[in-house]
Amino acid sequence: MPEPVTHDLRVIVAGGGEMGLRTAELLDDRGHDVVIVEPNPDRVDDLADEYVATIIEGDASRPEILRQAQPERSDVVAALTDDETTNFAVCMAAQRMSDVRTVMRINETPDDLYEEFVDGLVFPERLGARAATNEIANGGVRTIEDIAGNVEVVELEVADDAPVAGKRLDEVRLPRGSLIIVDYQGNRIGGPDTLLEAGHRYVLAVESDVADEVMNLFRG
Repeated sequence: MPEPVTHDLRVIVAGGGEMGLRTAELLDDRGHDVVIVEPNPDRVDDLADEYVATIIEGDASRPEILRQAQPERSDVVAALTDDETTNFAVCMAAQRMSDVRTVMRINETPDDLYEEFVDGLVFPERLGARAATNEIANGGVRTIEDIAGNVEVVELEVADDAPVAGKRLDEVRLPRGSLIIVDYQGNRIGGPDTLLEAGHRYVLAVESDVADEVMNLFRG
């Protein structure tokens, strides 16, 4: 099993459709660097207006296009197009180019053999973009509830070098738009005397416009 992520990632997302864009937005909220590869010129223009990722126009299943995204400099390649065969081809090409983690979107019940070839599978009809983000990030931060609108419920682990590590909540003063719901013991609502201990996880509700600030406080 891959080691949990403890640093900002560089992620290549193949496919700039609804799922690819939403995943890129969530990763951007968490402070990660995202590159989207999308073949449709009109869609490329729309994606550029979102300002959440670097955009490359082209088919990521073509090695010369994927190479432009520099998988050798990346931590994860996430193939999230609506075509399962294309996604598998992207993952295989990425692995030939570099030692990169691969995440693949599937459209039907998973083929048992996929797990021999890719590191993570996402079944969007059941899980969606937030599950793709969890699979890509693979540790430290995990969305645990899919809520309509701009609020995410997330589980955050306090990193050893995080600004909040070892402090009480009343010493930290989280930004407006964020709230600790449950402390790491899971038996009380977060309050002023909640101690934020390194290595422990806390459940928070976070509005998207302060998500990056909260991630920096907890992850360092």
